[in-house]
Amino acid sequence: MARSALLNVMVQSALKAGRSLARDFGEVQNLQVSLKGPGDYVSQADRKAEEIIKAELLRARPTYGFLGEESLEMAGTDGAHRWIVDPLDGTTNFLHGIPHFAVSVALERNKEIVAGVIYNPATDELYTAERGGGAFLNDRRLRVAGRKAISDAVIGTGVPHLGRGHHGNFLVELRHVMGECAGIRRMGAAALDLAYVAAGRLDGFWEKPLEAWDMAAGIVLIREAGGFVADTAGGTDMFDTRSIAAGNEHMLKGVLDLVQRPVPAR
Repeated sequence: MARSALLNVMVQSALKAGRSLARDFGEVQNLQVSLKGPGDYVSQADRKAEEIIKAELLRARPTYGFLGEESLEMAGTDGAHRWIVDPLDGTTNFLHGIPHFAVSVALERNKEIVAGVIYNPATDELYTAERGGGAFLNDRRLRVAGRKAISDAVIGTGVPHLGRGHHGNFLVELRHVMGECAGIRRMGAAALDLAYVAAGRLDGFWEKPLEAWDMAAGIVLIREAGGFVADTAGGTDMFDTRSIAAGNEHMLKGVLDLVQRPVPAR
């Protein structure tokens, strides 16, 4: 597959940060036996990975803006471009020694996501996409799954945890979806969940609340794999509503119908 110069910069930044995280992940697994736990170590690993990515991206394009999970947003003099970065998506998995986490790097141009990279250093799986150029897992072209019936589908989601999200509303949505589909998966890394939709491993996905850095790279991956993305109200304001639903045309409609279904009267 041919990559643009910009996508190559994104890939190299993600791989470099991924190598750092892989080393730290080995240490975290060793730290699990300690009473204090590896929380402080993980936060340091997270910040270090973002510093690596930021340095690589801004060295290549110093006029671009930068939005990262671990640092304040930096406006660029360019005005049209912004990097959107999650240096460690799936922090809780990482913290507990579960090898399901990722680096996520996206490029926004004039408010549209035009390129994305998601890399899981634990499995060495590299997902890449550019607008108009297709989506790939390593060098294999990706397509979303072709299933049309929710009853045949495996749907991914994110479960709101302590202090985050409306648990009662989520349980209603979950009840509606789980009653109609073949299976629900909650794996703990939204960027990878979206990459799995692009790869056809998950038929559909929904989650709220999320941040821009959780979704940005996955949005272009899914679109370039032939899929569709919306917010959970059915609109296109994923970053503003902090919500997302995804799948092929049929799955997106099915998921939206279920999560928007009103709560039954008692």
